[in-house]
Amino acid sequence: MASRFQAAALVASPSHPNAVAWSDENLVAVASGHIVTILNPATPFGPRGLITISPSKPFPIGVVERKDLLSGCLLPTCLSRDPRPCVRSISWSPVGFAPNSGCLLAVCTTEGRVKLYRMPYCEFSAEWVEVDDISEMLYSYFASINFVESDDSNSEISNVVEIKSGSMKANNLNQIVCVPNSRAKPLKSKEERPCLPQITANQYAFRSTILSSLVVAWSPVVQLASEMEPVSAKYSSNRCSILAVGGKSGKVSFWRFLEPSCFSVMSNRDSTSASLVGVLQVHGAWITAICWASYSSGASDPQLLLATGSSDGSVKIWIGYGGTLLKSSEVNNAPFSLLKEVMTVDFVPVSVVSLIVPIRSSNKMHLAVGKGSGSFDVWICDISSTTGKFDKLGSYGAHDHIDNSVYNWTLRDSRLCEVPFPSNIPFAKSSGDVPNVFDSCFGLATSPGNLVIAVARSFDADLLNPMYQARSQKAAVEFFWIGGQQRDVLSNRDPDFDVEAISGFPEKELVYWTHSILLFLKQYENVEKPLVVWDIITALLAFKQSAPKYVEHVLAKWLMSCVGIQLGLPIAKTLSQVSRLLSNIGSRQLHLLNIINRRVVLAELKADNINCRQTNLGPIGAEEDLALWMELLLSCENELRERLVAFSFSAISSSISTSSSNGDWQPVGLAQMGQWVAHNGDNVRDHLKLLVAGFRKLNNRYAAEEQCSYCSASVPFESTEFAFCRTASSSGGVGQSHKLLRCAASMQVCPTTPSWFCICCQRWVSELAPQALFRMATYPFDFEFSTLSSRPEVISKPLCPFCGILLQRLQPEFLLSKSPV
Repeated sequence: MASRFQAAALVASPSHPNAVAWSDENLVAVASGHIVTILNPATPFGPRGLITISPSKPFPIGVVERKDLLSGCLLPTCLSRDPRPCVRSISWSPVGFAPNSGCLLAVCTTEGRVKLYRMPYCEFSAEWVEVDDISEMLYSYFASINFVESDDSNSEISNVVEIKSGSMKANNLNQIVCVPNSRAKPLKSKEERPCLPQITANQYAFRSTILSSLVVAWSPVVQLASEMEPVSAKYSSNRCSILAVGGKSGKVSFWRFLEPSCFSVMSNRDSTSASLVGVLQVHGAWITAICWASYSSGASDPQLLLATGSSDGSVKIWIGYGGTLLKSSEVNNAPFSLLKEVMTVDFVPVSVVSLIVPIRSSNKMHLAVGKGSGSFDVWICDISSTTGKFDKLGSYGAHDHIDNSVYNWTLRDSRLCEVPFPSNIPFAKSSGDVPNVFDSCFGLATSPGNLVIAVARSFDADLLNPMYQARSQKAAVEFFWIGGQQRDVLSNRDPDFDVEAISGFPEKELVYWTHSILLFLKQYENVEKPLVVWDIITALLAFKQSAPKYVEHVLAKWLMSCVGIQLGLPIAKTLSQVSRLLSNIGSRQLHLLNIINRRVVLAELKADNINCRQTNLGPIGAEEDLALWMELLLSCENELRERLVAFSFSAISSSISTSSSNGDWQPVGLAQMGQWVAHNGDNVRDHLKLLVAGFRKLNNRYAAEEQCSYCSASVPFESTEFAFCRTASSSGGVGQSHKLLRCAASMQVCPTTPSWFCICCQRWVSELAPQALFRMATYPFDFEFSTLSSRPEVISKPLCPFCGILLQRLQPEFLLSKSPV
């Protein structure tokens, strides 16, 4: 295996497979024993977040006679001696379901409990905040129906217990409430006596089993057509994600979470829209693996694919109906139908399933199934056919049960081929004192840009220094480049670039690096995909250190593909032509270009100096090229600002926003926008000047002057970045002015309360931009599309209008923060 390029030590070792998960906002969570460690891959040795798992109180499900404690169905429970619960399964939600628009983390423990956590963005703490207890809500549901299935469940539960009786780790003994006998210590008062029904041992085992969860998995976002009515006034976006929770009973419970209609950096509102929308019996044994995939069948009702694996070795594929899931309130009628039982019972437990529908072949479904024996199977299904034919590509004995190996595979011509990790890495960060002595691998996760994998491994304690390492280092998460691996059959040469300028890199690997970077930049043109490009930026920066011409070549090829200009032009001509064609480029591509410009090409310059046009471009030799990139960056930002201003004036003029609700966007800062157009009359479009002029003839009420937040003095508009108030001194002259920040979206002065912050351009945002800005394919000279909308324009997630990345609350240096770039 190739060398890692960075690693971070963990204070506790994972105890279950699939122990690492990578979020869509670029945070890595590792389930290590009784804690979950959350780290930023951009700063692996920096601050971390923690979730500490504490023992939970038992559910009051009933009492049994003490003589029944040794019944066969209760033995696993009685004999369990876990000193404290460990983390069994973790899963990140899609972006946008936390109160600050980030991701929620679902955590399942060995007690069978499932809870949700969010980042402590306003608590100034390393410990993550619990927002929901899924297990408590599941108990409330079954208690409300008095566990009605218990009368018919004796045979089913017996089968479940028999399958896993040797290794079942159920609830602790103290969770069994027994009927006191003459030898038992009497309760102190009547109030302390449990008012619970007396039940049989089988009934207790059944109730305990259906409440014991094993695995969690979030679905992709389900979105209904825009013409449908909102589900809720508070959650008005018609977008949801489904959390699937699999348990020991073979059932999966489905929990719907609606996307909030508004977000905040100040509110610690922790309530979610969680609602139980279905409980489905999917297997006859423990659910050990769950995976989701979205599927577009062309129908108006979006569909989800669900793969489930069990401890008895069976694997099933289900189809879920998104529209029904979003509006359903009937728990007993989960809107899922069985597509195929791919693998029948063979008593080799399934440890992981992976299900995808490739973009290039939307009618094909790829399924990989990993077993506890170390082997895995690969299947392909033609979803478009009426029969749903499944073809097995093969079984591969790649691993020996739990070992310390990681392999790369690629699907080529209906054949799975092993491909090596890149033999050369762009650069390696210092891994500090993280040793390289491992004995087991507990899972891996891929970065949002698909260029890096994170691998969770435990150390071989016998090989650690007992004084300095063994006490504090139990495991590590390692990061490996996969961008240069051979995914497709490509030419071994790049005719447009001379590879001799790069020493230490085989030409073939550079071809694959180029192909990977361009491919993954292309995927971000999909505006539904969160703009998280940390791995791409890191790779380009690494190559820039040793081969700046190669980076220039890759970026030139990408720019040419964006605007459709001739390949092979000198970089100066390429940048010049791109600058003239910015109005024909989508907003998402402009955002990508700004990020790459700031974080790669102009990385040595401070963001504030770029924003204020105060730059020192460095040595004479590099000055000309950097000046061209700087000019392109400023032109891109000007293009985006014109689009935002034009849309704002068009929206207010056409009276789109006559009514308002939490999720509706209202144009603000029109006075400041009008002044910006007046100050830059020579550099803005005539179309925009006409919009502003027409608006001013009809509306004079928007020309109010701003006041300073500190002294109430007037604040003139002079810059889009900051402002100075006109404070009068005691002698009648001009006193010392307060420097105020301006909102990057509205151009208004930011309030003194916390605002959103962009980690890339380091601007502040107090009023969010409309969703339309981030979806524009070109500069919209004709805004009639807006007037045709029967519903007001909605606010987007908190995104930077110039970078397109998620905004966040700026955290102190000693606390974990996110780095999407």
